[in-house]
Amino acid sequence: MLTSKLIHPTISRILGEAGHHATILIADGNYPASSKRGPRCELVSLNLMPGLVTCDQVLQAILSAIPIEAVSVMMTEKTGPYALESDPPVWSEYRKTIKNSGLELDLKPIEKWEFYEAVATQDHVLTVQTGDTQRYANILLSVGVRMFPQG
Repeated sequence: MLTSKLIHPTISRILGEAGHHATILIADGNYPASSKRGPRCELVSLNLMPGLVTCDQVLQAILSAIPIEAVSVMMTEKTGPYALESDPPVWSEYRKTIKNSGLELDLKPIEKWEFYEAVATQDHVLTVQTGDTQRYANILLSVGVRMFPQG
């Protein structure tokens, strides 16, 4: 019986096989998951309907299961129809979730096209497509190292 918050069998298998520096994308409902991913990536669709499930819910589950050493987000656009004047509200949710998980990690914004490139690498092992409708909710996690007590 699993004791972390994460109980999805496919996601658990992929994370169990992932090693240091592997990347995991938690994608919002608008992310082009069929075309913007790494060549070894497995896609798990959790986009039941708009708003379900959210990227932050998936983040909570993943952080309960594996060590994460870096977190990147898709930078907001400053002009055009999708522009925002400040950080998207979802980033505050992420910061709270990360802190509540006992981690001291900052969100690293990456320009949209560079974000797509950061995803589409050999290290990208998993995309979890959500039904999150918030703008700029895509979040890219880098797997860390599990530390064992010495002695």
